[in-house]
Amino acid sequence: MTSAAQPKFLPNRHDLGVVAVGFSGGQARTNSCPKPGVDAAPMALIEAGLIKQLEEDLEKKVTYDGKVHAYSELLPTEDPDYRGMKRPKFASAVTKEVSEQVYTHAKAGKLVVTLGGDHSIAIGTVSGTAKAIRERLGREIAVIWVDAHADINTPETSDSGNIHGMPVAFLTGLATEDREDVFGWLKPEHRLSTKKLVYIGLRDIDKGEKKILREHGIKAFSMHDVDRHGIGKIMDMALGWIGSDTPIHLSFDIDALDPIYAPSTGTAVRGGLTLREGDFICECVAETGSLIALDLVEVNPSLDEQGASDTVRAGLSIVRCALGDTLL
Repeated sequence: MTSAAQPKFLPNRHDLGVVAVGFSGGQARTNSCPKPGVDAAPMALIEAGLIKQLEEDLEKKVTYDGKVHAYSELLPTEDPDYRGMKRPKFASAVTKEVSEQVYTHAKAGKLVVTLGGDHSIAIGTVSGTAKAIRERLGREIAVIWVDAHADINTPETSDSGNIHGMPVAFLTGLATEDREDVFGWLKPEHRLSTKKLVYIGLRDIDKGEKKILREHGIKAFSMHDVDRHGIGKIMDMALGWIGSDTPIHLSFDIDALDPIYAPSTGTAVRGGLTLREGDFICECVAETGSLIALDLVEVNPSLDEQGASDTVRAGLSIVRCALGDTLL
């Protein structure tokens, strides 16, 4: 694979900022706490050698504070449901902090890698890169959202109230809130245009989400499209929709992969991408030279003892491929 010339806006592809987010508060609760596991993913990935692989194998300069941030100090004394959302104040406080961490790295010209955690953290990651790129270059970012789920429910369309099913709605402004402690901190500079959003791998979409996708003309490639066209054509269409010379934030939920390849995740759905298809998506994005940020989320090392190591290895492969690792 021959990499394209590096666009002028791209951070130094060898200079990475890593943020480890041990947060599971965007998903269902057991009593007063979320089900443990996804919060342990960043440490599992790091213990499996991710930082070493980035520094030694891919020859990256990595800025990492050595911490998996649990943000327990941000846990409010009281956090009642609001507009049907579960744990809204905690999720808002954490994603605001994540946004500021990502923004700091991106503003300094680093390519930001965020390890989650559940997918609610993308409210923080995408908003942070969007703000940094607007300030540095006066430009909008594009987001490629690789996931079994659309995560574009508004609080009113969500059946579960789990905020990890709502990040795209808040990022695009389809869901808004004036309360500062419930995502009111999201301002226009944090937003993502629906015209610069592309989904890949969808196969478990709520009725309300289908309506949102249709009404707003959001580009979405389901597994039906992958089956019909093949992943190569899908990437041609996805990148063509975004346009060349556009900063790309890649947000990759490990449940986009079929459970055969990544069984240890909280919302596994059969009929997903193969690991090679997932790697190919990342390789294509890397080849554009336009990647500015990467999220890897929803690895849950506790859910399947036998499959946890396979899922962690799949996560490592996704990250490496997005950052330029190639087969030859």
